[in-house]
Amino acid sequence: MAKRSISELLGKDADFLLGHTCKTISKESIHLPSNDMVDKVFVQSNRNTNVLRNLSAMFNTGRLAGTGFLSILPIDQGIEHSGGASFAKNPIYFDPENIIKLAMEGGCNAVATTYGVLAMMSRSYAHKIPFVVKVNHNELLTYPNKADQIMFGTVRDAWNLGAAAIGATIYFGSDNSTRQIVEVAKAFEEAHQLGMATILWCYTRNNAFKKDGVDYHVSADLTGQANHLGVTIQADIIKQKLAENNGGYKALNTGGSSYGKLDERIYTELTTNHPIDLCRYQVANCYMGRAGLISSGGESKGASDLADAVRTAVINKRAGGMGLISGRKAFQRPMDEGVEILQAIQDVYLDQTVTVA
Repeated sequence: MAKRSISELLGKDADFLLGHTCKTISKESIHLPSNDMVDKVFVQSNRNTNVLRNLSAMFNTGRLAGTGFLSILPIDQGIEHSGGASFAKNPIYFDPENIIKLAMEGGCNAVATTYGVLAMMSRSYAHKIPFVVKVNHNELLTYPNKADQIMFGTVRDAWNLGAAAIGATIYFGSDNSTRQIVEVAKAFEEAHQLGMATILWCYTRNNAFKKDGVDYHVSADLTGQANHLGVTIQADIIKQKLAENNGGYKALNTGGSSYGKLDERIYTELTTNHPIDLCRYQVANCYMGRAGLISSGGESKGASDLADAVRTAVINKRAGGMGLISGRKAFQRPMDEGVEILQAIQDVYLDQTVTVA
């Protein structure tokens, strides 16, 4: 990094994160990101040649080209979090062209955003940076708000505007998850038929997942199972929030209730409380890394964003993950500062001293 080293940005957690050795699921068991990821993993699959070509386009674009890692800029917050709330800090991003320019100047492998943004700029940029069309959203204008993901267009629309991949969200655990699983599975099947790759935002969503002051939406066991469901419907890449705790199944199986299935070895042998071990369990649920795990960059908190982004990247990389998909930390500030954060993330994956734990 040009200004501050990774260790400096990690601060008091530097030794804790950089010196950790994972003794749960060994790194030898994981299909680790590499420059031959498409040949090593996806050529064996049912993905057709056009899917392989589009995956290769993503893996060979930007500053991380040829490494097997991905740095994706996602800006679908104009729908997911409302345009005003998302872009008031930096109104230039109401203009779709600036979203794509940020991804390109930031050295990203791809830009993930809405049908409208990418369709508006398709002829100018579809051949310059891989497009990921987010096909469903929580529209957030129905009153009262509800947690649901609805389709905003067709898979063929995404193909027509030149997308390399489609992305979708499923709220696993929600009242609407069954319908969403069926919709997205069908969309992913069609996307693969048309030659596009697939990325799934595997989010858990249920008010019951918050219990006794602990938010189990980010527990390793629940998010791990969400990942496993995601790869089952043939997601090529899984987007997931970093695990911050564990024991979601155990917490929800108290007081006589029965929820899901668990094995104590999840907690005693396959994980510890260390964030890298929790993330390793998420990777394991992605078919031991055959489908890449990219971690969410999370919300912007201001002054700590750079350090927070680097910390997330270190945990993801050392766990065996494939990269980061970070938006709000980058676009909710001046473009040059956003570029700096994106490239700081990429620097973690380019730094050969940051190894897999």
